[in-house]
Amino acid sequence: MADSGDRPGVSRNWSDLAPRVISGVVMLGLGAVLIWTGGHWFRIAMALIAGGMTWELTRMSVPDRGNLAPQMAVIAALASLLAFYLPIYLALPMLLVPSLLAIRLLPSRQVVFLIFTAVILFAAFGMARLRGDFGFTWMLWLVTVVVVTDVAGYFAGRMIGGPKFWPRISPKKTWSGTAAGWIAAAIVGVIFGMVTGSGLGLAGVSIAVSMASQLGDIAESAVKRRAGVKDSSALIPGHGGLMDRFDGMLGGSLFLLLVGPFAGFPPGLV
Repeated sequence: MADSGDRPGVSRNWSDLAPRVISGVVMLGLGAVLIWTGGHWFRIAMALIAGGMTWELTRMSVPDRGNLAPQMAVIAALASLLAFYLPIYLALPMLLVPSLLAIRLLPSRQVVFLIFTAVILFAAFGMARLRGDFGFTWMLWLVTVVVVTDVAGYFAGRMIGGPKFWPRISPKKTWSGTAAGWIAAAIVGVIFGMVTGSGLGLAGVSIAVSMASQLGDIAESAVKRRAGVKDSSALIPGHGGLMDRFDGMLGGSLFLLLVGPFAGFPPGLV
C-alpha cells in the first residue's frame, strides 16, 4: 500500500519512479522464475528472504549491536528452511525458535521483535506451503493480488491524493490509494475466478487478502516509526529494504495460512 497523499509537485511525487520501476522489473522477473520453478529453489528463496527481513528487523530493534543482526538472520533462515521440510508438528515450533531467542539476546523491544519475527517466518512458511500444496496458479494469484494492491495504491495516492489513511503511523498513505488497492484486487479475483473456474466469490477473497496485505504494510510502518527510520534498509533501490517490499506479502500470506483452511481455500481445490 505504497501510496502517497503528499502533492507538493510533480517532480517530488514521481522522483522515485525510475529506480522503483527498474528494481520492480528485476524483482518481478526473478520472482516469476522462482514461482514457476517452485520446489527447493523456491523454499531456499523464502528462507533467504525471511533471514534478510530478520536482519533488517534486528538492526532496527538493536542498532547498537551490529554483530547480532547477521546472527539472527542466519538463525531465521535456517529455521525457516528446516521447517519447510519437517512434518507440521515439528515445523511449527521450529518457526518460533528465532522469536524466542529475542527474550535472551535483545536488551530492549523484545515483544515487538518476538511477534514480528514470528510473523516473518510464518508468512514465509505460508508461501512455501501455498506453492508446494496448491501449485503455480494460486501462488501467482497471491502475488498478483499483493502487487496490484501496492501499485494501484501508489498511483492513486499520487494522482488523487485526499484524506490520509492513518497519518500517525504512515503519513503518506491515503484513503484513495487504499480503496484503489481493493478495487484492483477484486479485478484480479474476477479474472482468476473465471480462469480457474472457482467463481466470482474469489473477488471477495482477493479483497480480504488485499486488506491483509495493507495491514502488513501498516504494521511494518509502525515498527519503522518506533525505530525512528524511514526504510528498513537500502537493499533495493527505490523500494528500501526487504521488509519495505515484502510487508504486503507478509500480511497476505499469513492471512491465507490462518484463514484459508477454514474458508475452503483455494476454491474448487479443497
